[in-house]
Amino acid sequence: MTVTPSTATPPQVTPAGGQHRLGSLGPVGLVLAGGISVQFGGALAVTLIPRAGALGVVALRLLAAALVLLLVCRPRLRGHSRADWGTVLAFGVAMGAMNGLFYSAVARIPLGPAVTLEVLGPLALSVLASRRAVNAVWAGLALLGVFLLGGGGFGNLDPTGVAFALGAGAMWAIYIVFSARTGRRFPQADGLALAMAVAALLFLPIGMASAGTRLLNPTTLALGSAVALLSSVLPYTLELLALRRLPASTFAILMSLEPAVAATAGFLVLGQSLSPTEAAAIALVIAASIGAVRTQVGRGKARVEPAPEA
Repeated sequence: MTVTPSTATPPQVTPAGGQHRLGSLGPVGLVLAGGISVQFGGALAVTLIPRAGALGVVALRLLAAALVLLLVCRPRLRGHSRADWGTVLAFGVAMGAMNGLFYSAVARIPLGPAVTLEVLGPLALSVLASRRAVNAVWAGLALLGVFLLGGGGFGNLDPTGVAFALGAGAMWAIYIVFSARTGRRFPQADGLALAMAVAALLFLPIGMASAGTRLLNPTTLALGSAVALLSSVLPYTLELLALRRLPASTFAILMSLEPAVAATAGFLVLGQSLSPTEAAAIALVIAASIGAVRTQVGRGKARVEPAPEA
């Protein structure tokens, strides 16, 4: 079913000082800042996986992020409709599944190819959500860059890791849709805090069964908290704020920058170098993202049909 994001103006929120300063970056700046944060957090998480396992890292990340967001936001639990809670629940399930699948992927294949495969989900969403043929062109250009960044194919990668990365991409597309809906239904980052709590509650038993007492190691706890801040608290908050002012189709194309940021993080944190082909791929995804943003700015306010708020 075609996804058509709502462009109805969300309720205006009087943000706290920190959120006001973040909002001043503009929606594109918020997305880019979130992408940088999440990919460097992902690189740090790769170094943590040998200590706690992929599922243990996910449990730590979600739990620490949920605690921080609940303490900071103190979301109101009363006064929400059944549809509001259904949206938060779906957002939390998508968030937990996306994280679990992605970290299971990077435990088996390198960070760059994993993000390259994962970003196919938002690219597919950009084509489905857009009603303009030119956005399909930008998506195709970004897809070419994604293909080149994967070295022209993924035949040498672990098939299970590839499947996990593609599954994470599908969950990422669902995450984008429900992040936008949650941002419209809840003030500030309240919905994000509640969804993060849902994801943490769902994943904590899985992480404990997988990692056991390794999760209680002080170094592991400290690194897991850092991953949570870089990969969950900061980027998800920035993306939620951005999606209040940015159409889902343009947001999804901007996600094409993630493989480029992941390659940079891999080089700086994990010592992975870029080949000329990978550099060309980065240029393609950047060009596609710039083209998508310029197209959106040129047409002014997007004309798309509101999505049903079921």
